[in-house]
Amino acid sequence: MSETLQNPVLEKDENGREILLKVKDLAVTFYNGKKEFKAVHDVNFNVYKGETFSLVGESGSGKTTIGRAIIRINPTSNGDIYFMGKKINGKISHEDQRWVIRNMQMVFQDPAASLNERATIDYIVSEGLQNFHLYKDEEDRKQKVLNALESVGLLAEHATRYPHEFSGGQRQRIGIARAMVMEPTLLIADEPISALDVSIRAQVLNLLNEFKRDKGLTQIFIAHDLSVVRYISDRIAVIHKGQIVELAETNELFKNPMHPYTISLMSAIPLPDPEIEKAKTLITFDEEEEAKKWNYAENAPTFREIVPGHFIYCNDAEMEEFKKHYQK
Repeated sequence: MSETLQNPVLEKDENGREILLKVKDLAVTFYNGKKEFKAVHDVNFNVYKGETFSLVGESGSGKTTIGRAIIRINPTSNGDIYFMGKKINGKISHEDQRWVIRNMQMVFQDPAASLNERATIDYIVSEGLQNFHLYKDEEDRKQKVLNALESVGLLAEHATRYPHEFSGGQRQRIGIARAMVMEPTLLIADEPISALDVSIRAQVLNLLNEFKRDKGLTQIFIAHDLSVVRYISDRIAVIHKGQIVELAETNELFKNPMHPYTISLMSAIPLPDPEIEKAKTLITFDEEEEAKKWNYAENAPTFREIVPGHFIYCNDAEMEEFKKHYQK
């Protein structure tokens, strides 16, 4: 393997933060015969080393498509993806492909469909270790599998069982163990808690936070629930119809949500007090109305920085209004 891939020198932004992943002008298009569907377009963001970066939006917004494009499951139709300074989308060498797999892992949304029902948990968790020969001998391999299972709260005896013998929450933990046994640099977690009970959700979120704290793991967390990502994220990108409409640090986004779609999502967060929940008014986002209001036909919106670190998809007129908010 080349020296560049073994010891990458990470690019830094203007604030000195190391950029682990850079997504630039990303587009993903699917085709059905002659028909084309642009699932993702004009997506730009950086993921800094050691942070948890969240992609949030409603079902069908393109969150998972972006995650799968980063890990090379979905081919990109435009734009560039750089991981540790290396371009990884498009055609790459077999050596680079193995390097991406070795350093980037994904936890999939459906814990049932992502596990081989005919394989034991020992085989499932250790498959990556075997493919990349990341163990000294058979004893070392078994120990690494047991350590991975223990790290997600499972027992040594579970290694000989099959996926159908476990609950949904346990299967999701197995998926996390399978990813973490590779000791990846970047973990992409695609809706890892959406299929789980509330009590299990907290355990999985705490587990991901532990990996970040103890191992310095960088994560891309994909979800549709803003209240969940608020707990786990350093920065949040809000996606609507395949495009990022707002991106900011977590506290900044919740303190100053600017884009109407973000405000609409936040109004849908359930409140623990039933009386307040009953009385609250949901805010709906009408894309056509927004386009007419700000005259998008003549003054097209672009993705721009309103204040340092806070980006919004807007045009010149909207930008002036957003800036007035900060001047108050």
